[in-house]
Amino acid sequence: MHTIAYLVSANVLAHRAEARSDAHEFTEQFAAIDAPCRAAGFALEPVVWDEGFDPAAYDAVIIGPTWDYWDKTQRFLAMLDTVSQVRPLLNPAGVIRWNMDKTYLRDLGTLGAPVIETVWAERATPELISAAFDTLNSDDLVIKPVVGAGAWRQARVRRGEPLPPVSELPPERAMIQAFLPAIQEEGEYSLLFFGGEFSHAVIKRAAKGDYRIQGMYGGVDTPYEPSVTDIALARQCLEAACRHCGVETLLYARVDMVRGGEGDLRLMEIELIEPYYYPRGAAKCGPFFAQGLARLLASAG
Repeated sequence: MHTIAYLVSANVLAHRAEARSDAHEFTEQFAAIDAPCRAAGFALEPVVWDEGFDPAAYDAVIIGPTWDYWDKTQRFLAMLDTVSQVRPLLNPAGVIRWNMDKTYLRDLGTLGAPVIETVWAERATPELISAAFDTLNSDDLVIKPVVGAGAWRQARVRRGEPLPPVSELPPERAMIQAFLPAIQEEGEYSLLFFGGEFSHAVIKRAAKGDYRIQGMYGGVDTPYEPSVTDIALARQCLEAACRHCGVETLLYARVDMVRGGEGDLRLMEIELIEPYYYPRGAAKCGPFFAQGLARLLASAG
């Protein structure tokens, strides 16, 4: 039996005082992959990534839901480097570094992925936000941090309305996009891949009056049967990411898409760091994860 460190943040552990309101998602995710991995000869051990662990004590290390890395970026990057020097890291450090900075969307756009038009800024100043309304030809904008996840320090801004306080805007570099009404009208689609194999998909919908689809804001997800075209588009985005990063395949990937104004699906994000797998009712999730892990570790020697 190979022992694998499955890295998490302390705030996803339900028994910890700092547990997030959506800590149950980690519990469900781990339950979905644990038994199939054990059956394949891999014992996953949840390990809090920044509380001191010895990667040499494990056969490999997987980045799980480390849902605080954006508050501790340099420490997280240093941990990746340390682990990579002694054990296989999945997904690889180079992929994670690239995916942490949302300017990766520009790279994918040059490779043909259907990315959403974005204004990039060193800081979301009032002047830049005002100009972005015209640049993006929209009266409704979403401002996000370039490094962040889970709608952290994300804001929606409408033309003519007061800006949110600085404490609610990205603290550093920002990306600005037109708000796409399909987020509230239809939802956001997530397609999950393990070891390069398509596993399952969900559609995520925000609570009434909100636009954030995360569970901690009241969002709900339901299974979704994507078309062959949808899967092909998501795979195109994943293959572009692999090609750019110089890897053949990845242990896990989640491709998030939303419908644009002309009815076509557009790439919102591709999550290669610590995505939630939406495992409820997804029979292939655990087995495909275990199979992908076995193949990748075998190829790593």
